[in-house]
Amino acid sequence: MKTDDPAKIYLLPNLATAGNLICGFLAVLKIFEGTLQRQAGAENWARTYESSLYFILAACIFDLLDGRLARFGGRESAFGREFDSLADIVSFGVAPALLVFKIVLAGLPNRIGWIVAVLYLVCGALRLARFNVYAAIDSHTSSKEFTGFPIPAGAGLISSITLVILHFYDSVPALEAGYAKYALAGLMVFLSWMMFSKVKYPSFKSVNWRTQHSIPKFILVAVLLFLVILYYKWMFAVIFISYLLYGFFRPFLSHAWRREIEEEDEAEDHADGAAHHKKA
Repeated sequence: MKTDDPAKIYLLPNLATAGNLICGFLAVLKIFEGTLQRQAGAENWARTYESSLYFILAACIFDLLDGRLARFGGRESAFGREFDSLADIVSFGVAPALLVFKIVLAGLPNRIGWIVAVLYLVCGALRLARFNVYAAIDSHTSSKEFTGFPIPAGAGLISSITLVILHFYDSVPALEAGYAKYALAGLMVFLSWMMFSKVKYPSFKSVNWRTQHSIPKFILVAVLLFLVILYYKWMFAVIFISYLLYGFFRPFLSHAWRREIEEEDEAEDHADGAAHHKKA
């Protein structure tokens, strides 16, 4: 992978990052809009809150695309990495923390909601800063796997779980009155810890436009995509929960299974192993 002038801006990947940032900003706007509607006694304020969840999930899709567009062109830049982190703190730090706070955390006693929201936001910012430091030291290793749960996945998990809970409670007011708000608060605290844990997660960055699949695997991916489109309120939660749990089961899987699941390049693995042996 080539790295040129650190200040150089590559159009397509940075446009995707800008899309991520815009979606995060729109999510924040929808949260404030819902709050104003709620104070004015409007009937559709709960739907406005719900729309902000979709903007956060859309930001996750843009975040998934930007790095792949950069690697597809064979180039990544320090500028893109920093821009991506700035967009992430808005879309995956500020937006979900503010949203869950406005929906349920503000109603918790003794300002516990404030503490939970701030904890998630600060841990997310520190997580992004740590990732940038590791990437500056060894960009190749940091691109293959993450140490700790990535903040985009954390925001996607929070948003998708909230959508599922809203499906059961039918509305935001019902959610506020129920016990699920304590589950959301606990989930945010857990994810705050997970972002700084030592659990390793694959980046799946080796999966790109040139990745080749066998016919059975292609059919499986196509079916999964179809289910996501058809049952999006459920499937996003299933995907993010599966990714969270995979990090715990990953150390117990054989290398062959991991390579198959994570689409690792066997030749690249051998090269990395040889390079590591040489350094040792």
